[in-house]
Amino acid sequence: MTLTRVPTHSRSWPKHQLEALFADGFPPFITADRGVKPLLSRIREWFTDFDVMVVDDAVPVATAWGVPLTWDGKVTTLPGGYTEALARAVEGHEQGTVPNTLVICGAVVAPERAGRGLAGEVLTALRDLATERGLPQVIAPVRPTVKHRYPLTPIDEYASWTRPDGTSFDPWIRTHQRLGATVLAPAPASQTMTGNVKEWEDWTGMSFPATGTYVIPDGLSTLAIDHPADLGTYIEPNVWMRHR
Repeated sequence: MTLTRVPTHSRSWPKHQLEALFADGFPPFITADRGVKPLLSRIREWFTDFDVMVVDDAVPVATAWGVPLTWDGKVTTLPGGYTEALARAVEGHEQGTVPNTLVICGAVVAPERAGRGLAGEVLTALRDLATERGLPQVIAPVRPTVKHRYPLTPIDEYASWTRPDGTSFDPWIRTHQRLGATVLAPAPASQTMTGNVKEWEDWTGMSFPATGTYVIPDGLSTLAIDHPADLGTYIEPNVWMRHR
């Protein structure tokens, strides 16, 4: 395996390669965050320098992306989560504010390459980009990979779970810890996904016959269905972590 790091925008990637890379990336409802959609065009235009691809013999095997913003380093002034981080980055760019922090927004490893250290490789690549661009702080609203097995557990309690060796119970949090990151705080409302009942049935493969709260596939928390309003609301928790 010969790995190289390249900017994601440096070339056009064949559709079948991207589909293979993101095959197990995120659940279908992840795109239902109405707060993110108005920001995407500006994020894609302004922050391409913080989007990296790891390739093996010209095949993309991992990718990570982030946005720069200004943060004073205090836990109390962290963005509320993923969506607010994007909004702050866009607002700061529009106002001409000089950023000092990179927010790692996401990372994906091709499913067939899992367990080969590529997650650490691509996260390190993004941290290196932060250093190259003079951003001394790197933080991430981490989406815990096995939290969906415990959707009724509050995120602050879940984030406190550890293994006998003292590392996090969650594999993705542990990946960040192995790179020197530490948990800062829970982000109980990192994203809010909304859609009508039919959309949620399509996204989850479930039926929602009555108003109520439901456990859904890949949900880190529960889905609230309101039939009179024809509305489903899912609030996704993350965990803020800080890299050295």
